[in-house]
Amino acid sequence: MLDAARTIREFTSGTTFRDFEKDRKLQLAIERLLEILGEAARRVSEEFQKEHSEIPWRKIIGQRNVLAHEYGEIKLERIWVLVTENVVDLQRILEALSLDP
Repeated sequence: MLDAARTIREFTSGTTFRDFEKDRKLQLAIERLLEILGEAARRVSEEFQKEHSEIPWRKIIGQRNVLAHEYGEIKLERIWVLVTENVVDLQRILEALSLDP
């Protein structure tokens, strides 16, 4: 999860929504990373999820499901908010929990 969050931040660093909106390759890369993030979250034990309720597990997993199965429902504006706000917070939380530098 942390690797996906870091990569999302790396790929979008210095990028505006306008840039994102015009770059289909970046959109697809970010969508795939969000899927990976959600799949990784789904595999985390229930016990760990309960211990770390500050992480919005259901939302992360739910977003993965939307990206993987409901192609017509993908809204670039929503993805951008996830990238610029939610993933920032998630990365901070995950880094605090991680032994990975």
